[in-house]
Amino acid sequence: MRIAIPIHSFEPGGVERVALRLAERWQADGQQVMIVLGRDEGLGRREAPRLDYRTRPEPIPTSRWETIWMIWCLYHFLLEERVDVVFCPGNTYTVVCTLMRLLLGDRCPPVLVKISNDLDRPDIAWPFRPFYRLWLSVQGLFLDHFIALTEPMRPHVVKELGICKGKTSVIADPALTLAECDALRMQQARRCDGSCRFVSVGRLVAQKNHALLIEAFARHASPGDTLVMAGDGPERPALEYIIRKRGLQDRVFLTGHRHNVRALLRDCNVLVISSDYEGVPAAVVEALAQGLPIAATNCCASMDWLLQHGRFGISTVTGNAEALGLAMNSARHLAPPREAMAEFAAQFTLERAAGTYIDAMQRLLDERSDESFEKLQRHVRLWLEHGV
Repeated sequence: MRIAIPIHSFEPGGVERVALRLAERWQADGQQVMIVLGRDEGLGRREAPRLDYRTRPEPIPTSRWETIWMIWCLYHFLLEERVDVVFCPGNTYTVVCTLMRLLLGDRCPPVLVKISNDLDRPDIAWPFRPFYRLWLSVQGLFLDHFIALTEPMRPHVVKELGICKGKTSVIADPALTLAECDALRMQQARRCDGSCRFVSVGRLVAQKNHALLIEAFARHASPGDTLVMAGDGPERPALEYIIRKRGLQDRVFLTGHRHNVRALLRDCNVLVISSDYEGVPAAVVEALAQGLPIAATNCCASMDWLLQHGRFGISTVTGNAEALGLAMNSARHLAPPREAMAEFAAQFTLERAAGTYIDAMQRLLDERSDESFEKLQRHVRLWLEHGV
């Protein structure tokens, strides 16, 4: 099977990291995978797997208009190459894939879409929400099949996109390999004993609402507590200003991008998710595998389920620093069942997901083949009946 995957660059991002790991596994299993790469650059370039990367020369730097550039790159790639299926690795790329269907029509290969983020975007102002709803319905109309990352997420996807349940499947997000899951199970996190070391993992972007996390920590942390924030991004200067303003320079630490997040989790006591919206945060899966208690906002349809309704962690409302601070203090006193957490995390593995994705792609190909045969039959009947 010839699979094309659009990827903007090697910059850190959970969507791209998972897509490249899936591609590597599919290639090892005998599929022909082609990565349509917008820019051959980024912090993750050295760790990127050996794959068939296809790039086009950039006329000018394209990082500020990477979506437009990707539309151009993927369009020409699909015109020049035979592709069986396009894998859309996340919500960021749905505009690219929808335009491929509009531009290429029936010549566009079937598109399998992984829904990587919550579709109910609370960050979109109410005057623009009707247009956003329209955009979701356009995706549901033009793209072929959608993957929800958990069972609780599936009804949400069906409702927001206005599609039938048969146009969706559930495949747990492959945040870990089985080997990584086993290693994390052996390197279990430390229990909170006295002072607590809170940790967050994620790009420093508005969606993650790290300002809320700092405010929650400032209000409710005990004197010996610390907060480590792993990740980098455009929000860093604003967050550094908040830390200075709050006088937390010796207690809140921005570490930048970390290659070995799992070692960091092992040395901390509570993972905190402060996001406004998410899909299934990979850091939550890693924390579950390591037995680390979690305090999180209800930033996705799956969060209560991921935390097993209070068994593995504490969830609270989004956008409320007081509520998040209380959840953080509650989580520090949790003693969740580590073996149960690790077993729960094992469903989010590459080995389980890779073959299931290929099965979903094969079904799309079979459906496309059936549609083509039916179209041929209609033309033959018309020719026999009318001589045209």
